[in-house]
Amino acid sequence: MSNIVIEDLHAIPVSEQMVEVVERKGIGHPDTICDSLMNKVSIELSKYYLNKFGVILHHNIDKGLLVAGEAEQKFGGGRIKTPMLLVFGDRATYEFKGESIPVSEIAVDTAKKWFKENLRFVDPENDVKYQVELKRGSAALRDIFFRKGEILGANDTSAAVGYAPLTETEKIVLNTEKFLNDKSFKKRFPESGEDIKVMGLRSNGELHLTIAMPLVDRFVESENDYFRKKEELIEEIKNFVINKTDIRTFVFLNTLDAKGRGINGCYLTVTGTCAEDADCGQVGRGNRVNGLIPLNRPVSNEAAAGKNPVSHVGKIYNLLSHRIANEVYKNVGGIKEIYIWLLSQIGSPINKPKIAAAQVIMNSGSVSEVRKEINEVIEKELSNIRQFCLDLAHGKYEIC
Repeated sequence: MSNIVIEDLHAIPVSEQMVEVVERKGIGHPDTICDSLMNKVSIELSKYYLNKFGVILHHNIDKGLLVAGEAEQKFGGGRIKTPMLLVFGDRATYEFKGESIPVSEIAVDTAKKWFKENLRFVDPENDVKYQVELKRGSAALRDIFFRKGEILGANDTSAAVGYAPLTETEKIVLNTEKFLNDKSFKKRFPESGEDIKVMGLRSNGELHLTIAMPLVDRFVESENDYFRKKEELIEEIKNFVINKTDIRTFVFLNTLDAKGRGINGCYLTVTGTCAEDADCGQVGRGNRVNGLIPLNRPVSNEAAAGKNPVSHVGKIYNLLSHRIANEVYKNVGGIKEIYIWLLSQIGSPINKPKIAAAQVIMNSGSVSEVRKEINEVIEKELSNIRQFCLDLAHGKYEIC
């Protein structure tokens, strides 16, 4: 391909910069709920379209909104007063070759199943209401799906960037949240909610992890019990982190808490997520496709979750750029850090981006010595894009 550009990036690697800030929102965070749910709806719709018609039809389920409800938290167990409202937004194909497609039913059923599988204390029948606002797409964008060729044209002009490798800080932030939301942890500490946010700050040779994690009120008897359980959780987190890094690490949990203020000074929820009454959620406000919000990195402004996996480059290029970056880093020697940029042009085949660019920070040697190898990896990944899109359609890649 003539539109592949590979350059030497004269910059300080993120791991060597004085300040690094990384965030991750866990599975129970309202924004992550929206991303995860809407992407799951896209997967289930794609499977339905493929099984029924042999093709994936036009859809983009990427405008989801979770409206917070009302709850009354109490020591020993509170109640939901007003359910949350989940709004499914944007576009889908409701009819093909004279057959109706149960888009609304698929969306709602998928959401209910997701809540049941991922949030232990959310009752999908009573704690959430559902509003489907998915409309038919425009004629021009629908037509992309019926043009000749195995590779579809891009349905947007959009740019994405991926990078490799993760820094130590990024890995710790990512793995800390996954540790706290692991089923084995929840079994040992059932009072720990799923709505976890981990903010990592590396500065002056220290790593500070500020973590928000509500306790589920039915497992907390009193204010004293809350703070006792909180200290146990802090020790568990410290013991986990100390085995993951040599960086001097400090752990802070639920720093809004205030002793002596009763339930108002404790971070409690009925369901394990603050979407029950404190915070709404929206697609695209959470983690990037590698599971992090890396403030030191360039990132795409596209919300990948819920977009269709065969023509919407806002999804395809977001994930593919990270895949290419990781493949280059793994297979080409001497690289310290790499960024892969992909830019589409609406209507052009998705395997032929307007530009594919690699920005490389070398650990040893020069970019000129590895240019050919990098080029080969990029070309290989673009040539396999059809299979990559099918893997996306079947949910083989995590997206948040």
